[in-house]
Amino acid sequence: MIRRTFLATALAFAATGARADAAQIEAVIGAQLEAFKADDFAQAFSYASPMIQTMFGTWQRFGSMVRNGYPMVWRPAEVRFLELEDRGGSLYQRVRIRDAQGGSHLLEYQMIRNQAGWRINGVQILRDTSVGA
Repeated sequence: MIRRTFLATALAFAATGARADAAQIEAVIGAQLEAFKADDFAQAFSYASPMIQTMFGTWQRFGSMVRNGYPMVWRPAEVRFLELEDRGGSLYQRVRIRDAQGGSHLLEYQMIRNQAGWRINGVQILRDTSVGA
């Protein structure tokens, strides 16, 4: 009986932790999207992981990459957070973004946690096979 109670308590804490992670991850991605909308690429760059920051070097280069390669992220009309997956210790947040022209885009954000909190370690555009996409 004690073992079952401990297991139930552990599962409840794990679920609470997962919900907290999901909320924090959505907040980071959402804050970056808001920074993009405001053309505040320096702020948007602050949500990137150290690896991404090193790869681009400056927020100006990062901003250029986003404007040219991810216009749906730069100017989203609608954002919907979908599932958060744990794959081998890395968390991946799927996000559906509708662009200004009405196009639907499915993106997957790889998230890492460091001393500053959750950071975006990469974004991949996925093939959107949903109905009506």
